Amino acid sequence: MSKFYQNMKKLFNFLKNKFLPFHVIIFFMFIYIPLLVVIFLSFNSNVINMMIWDGFTFDWYKSIFGFNTQLDEDAVYLESTDQLLNALKNSIIISTTTTIISTFIGTCLALAMVRYKFRFKAFYNALVYLPMIIPDIVLGISLLIYFVTVGVKLSIYSIIIGHCTFLCSYVFIVVSSRLAGMNDELEKASNDLGGNEIYTFRKITFPLIFPGIMGGALLSFIISMDDLVITYFIAGVDSTTLPVFIYGIMRRGIKPEINAIASLMIIFSLIVAALGIYYRSKKL
Repeated sequence: MSKFYQNMKKLFNFLKNKFLPFHVIIFFMFIYIPLLVVIFLSFNSNVINMMIWDGFTFDWYKSIFGFNTQLDEDAVYLESTDQLLNALKNSIIISTTTTIISTFIGTCLALAMVRYKFRFKAFYNALVYLPMIIPDIVLGISLLIYFVTVGVKLSIYSIIIGHCTFLCSYVFIVVSSRLAGMNDELEKASNDLGGNEIYTFRKITFPLIFPGIMGGALLSFIISMDDLVITYFIAGVDSTTLPVFIYGIMRRGIKPEINAIASLMIIFSLIVAALGIYYRSKKL
């Protein structure tokens, strides 16, 4: 039996050393190759079939911002640059406001859940994770029914409320993980030396958890910026966000400008996500 186990161990080590790195490469290729294809096709000048390369151009990027291009007017498919910019403005306003509210609530919630003991703590902790577990379409329909029932008009404000319901959970997870790995000896030393709770939090606790707060804030910002399903249900007539605007265009056919808009969103999302990972990974 010992020889059998040794052979199995050798086989496992062989598979781990030879095939696991290959699987990792395939996994990342599966995720990122479609994104790279979209970015590549956003520079294609073919106005008939964007899957056939017909030359390099920046005209699709120019057209989405309303600049004059060398393309024939019949080839410009974006109905209104003003609508696009208005959707972008709505997305920025919603994401910024939601990030501020969610970061504040999520941070306070993480401090309460990690540092204090109270009855039914496990139950409340499970409730915090619930908005992340519920499918987006279920949460979107539930929020729509709630807003209609209580008489809340669907607008930017309803989107902000809807986003805060689940983004607080993301901030809570990031900040609570930061708090769990933090040594509380410095806080105890501050209290022993006469520092009150406010002084200790301002001078010790907050600087130590700030990378986690920034990571949670950036994560919530990019999720709010890219959200489609929940926003689609609770958006009003004049509160169209950028993802909803893109979805509306795609329902009438895949158009060249969509690749340019999607490419800009991909690059922006990667930058914000990288910043979030950087702040979250900073050592205590």
